[in-house]
Amino acid sequence: MGCCFSRRRKPAQGGQQQAAPGTGQEAAGGEEKAPPPQYSWDQRAKVDPKDYTFSGLKDETVGRLPGKVAGQQFVIQDCENCSIYIFDHSATITIDDCVNCQIFLGPIKGSVFFRDCKDCKCIVACQQFRTRDCKKLEVFLCCATQPIIESSTSMKFGCFQYYYPELALQFKDAGLSIFNNTWSNIHDFTPVSGENNWGLLPEDAVVQDYVPLPSSEELKAVRISTDATRSIIPVTRGRRQKSSDESCLAVFFAGDYTTANARKLIDEMTGKGFQLVQTKEVSMKAEDAHRVFQQCASEFIPLLEKGPVVALEFNGDGAVEGCRSTVNDVFSGTKVFVSESKASASQDVDNFYNFADMQMGM
Repeated sequence: MGCCFSRRRKPAQGGQQQAAPGTGQEAAGGEEKAPPPQYSWDQRAKVDPKDYTFSGLKDETVGRLPGKVAGQQFVIQDCENCSIYIFDHSATITIDDCVNCQIFLGPIKGSVFFRDCKDCKCIVACQQFRTRDCKKLEVFLCCATQPIIESSTSMKFGCFQYYYPELALQFKDAGLSIFNNTWSNIHDFTPVSGENNWGLLPEDAVVQDYVPLPSSEELKAVRISTDATRSIIPVTRGRRQKSSDESCLAVFFAGDYTTANARKLIDEMTGKGFQLVQTKEVSMKAEDAHRVFQQCASEFIPLLEKGPVVALEFNGDGAVEGCRSTVNDVFSGTKVFVSESKASASQDVDNFYNFADMQMGM
């Protein structure tokens, strides 16, 4: 029994093998040349690096609209006095030798690396953030891991604040959680004794004063808001000094409305004057629950199998009572862990975030 791939065409009269019209096959000694193999990667659209590079620009406004980068790597280099906007998610981005530029970078799945840049103002969301040989960068940052600066001076950091309709899906495509943001936990790889190479931007800093909205007609099509209350990333105090010695931990468990519920509690609590210090999204196991929830662990262990939890730390006098009453009033049908009392709250916060930092390698 023959295989379908072993069959040959019957030879034409005269013993000559005829090539099918338009196939490019040639007859030779009665044998037919096999067509070259076709592979899936041959069918892919060719990527032109020029489409993912801004190089040697001066006094220009340039950018990429949502959908135009779609997870590719991007390079920005040798630009001066430019406004640059990447309104899409990317794999990695390197920024080299840029001076006096305003830069917005949408969610980056991997790393962003600034090298030999100075006097730049930036808005960045990424998995990893690093600078080397930079001077006077001011960055509104969302970073899932600890940001690192090396041989860099006069660096200033604030919390990422930005919104446009496509941004939430871009965060998802880049594999970034809106609740994992260590923007103020900077590691200086090359500290100098008696000097501080970095600090925090003013608490009332306005994003638009640093990176203005784009002026070109093409980029104006992106519906941007820099209002902190609309930011896709919850605006946290990070490592700024707390206003009170009372904090409260609230933990939402995985479900259809986890993100919406967490955002709702943030709105309710900040609307009452409490401050959001930090947020975290992380998976937990039963042994983790005993460490964090202690005597309440058995109540929450079954919920951990559904997916990651979202934790929020609020600060302010009366934070525990304010959070408990809000959860009871607004989320009466939802399982939420909230610190029992002011006396236990600080320990709850420390237990959870120490565990979360270990899980995330920080």
